[in-house]
Amino acid sequence: MNTILPISKVRKEIFRVTDAARDGALITITENGEAKAVLMSAEEFDSWRETLEVMREFPDADKDFKQAKRAMKSGAYKRYKIITPYVSRSSRAARGKRTR
Repeated sequence: MNTILPISKVRKEIFRVTDAARDGALITITENGEAKAVLMSAEEFDSWRETLEVMREFPDADKDFKQAKRAMKSGAYKRYKIITPYVSRSSRAARGKRTR
């Protein structure tokens, strides 16, 4: 739910407005009819921030997911090299255990 409120109303009803944001509302705050800020819950903000971080770290993730989905449908994934033995060895080495 997106709500547009003038800053004067937000000032007068700050507790009610922050409660609405906490409950999931996105509140656009305007000044003289122009959008100045958006208020959202801290949980929603953290979620957006995390999403943006993932998008920055993996810019081609959408393309990679589509490629993986095609590989699953076609069976091409069965020809992929298995890395499990390498992961197992490196994890044992990291724990100080002997590897072959």
